[in-house]
Amino acid sequence: MENPLGFAHFLAHTDIVARIVLCLMLIASIGTWYLIASKGIRGLRMRRRSAEFLAAFWKAPNLEAVAARIREKGTTEPFSHLVHHGFTAIEQHNRCKNGGECSTANLVNAGNPEDLLTRALKRAIDEDKASLEFGQTFLATVASSAPFVGLFGTVWGIYHALIAIGMSGQGTLDKVAGPVGEALIMTGIGLAVAIPAAVAYNHFARENRSTLSQLNSFAYDVFAFLATGVKTSPMLTDARTTSEKVIAMALAQGVAAGAERQSAHPGLAVR
Repeated sequence: MENPLGFAHFLAHTDIVARIVLCLMLIASIGTWYLIASKGIRGLRMRRRSAEFLAAFWKAPNLEAVAARIREKGTTEPFSHLVHHGFTAIEQHNRCKNGGECSTANLVNAGNPEDLLTRALKRAIDEDKASLEFGQTFLATVASSAPFVGLFGTVWGIYHALIAIGMSGQGTLDKVAGPVGEALIMTGIGLAVAIPAAVAYNHFARENRSTLSQLNSFAYDVFAFLATGVKTSPMLTDARTTSEKVIAMALAQGVAAGAERQSAHPGLAVR
């Protein structure tokens, strides 16, 4: 004997409240899977392009070569976007220093070059963070609320099922189990919507933390390169050689400064 009960039977006997609940969960499910697909594909492309840019950055002979690559390829991922903001800040400072068009009254141009560069790099990181976290709030909302929306639909369905059974006067188990079981479908739908959203949120949050951690570390290197002109790659195996170069440059600057003071005050001896 064919069972007349089922999801189709449940839909045929639902009222406006239950249908609104179903529509809300359908919209949440479509939005969740859209974000999973779009953010997943974009994340794969971003990681591949980031790896290519970082490899080219550390192999570049100088910052001019990096700037030429950015002009050619554009800023298609967070790391090149960060370097581009640094270059823009330096160019703005140079224009102001050389007497070009510069609005010194603006707060964005205020401060010394190091402060200007720091603010530019921080703005780039904040913009990339906002881009990476796009859709995260929606996924978190769906993951936390969809089970309760489904539970509300179940309670509403059981309430109407029990009223219908009471009015029919048939309170046997076979008459009660069917309508109540149909109403429980709403809870299952809520869980089916919430579980992918929760898994996707945790996955993307972990990927974003990893990317932002690498971006913050890379920002220190970019700041050092643009502020001092010293290229200290973290992949160099001879750290002593790098530190000796930095110390030698500092000593050379100190000797030059001492010579200038001595020439300015010939009567004073420099110890």
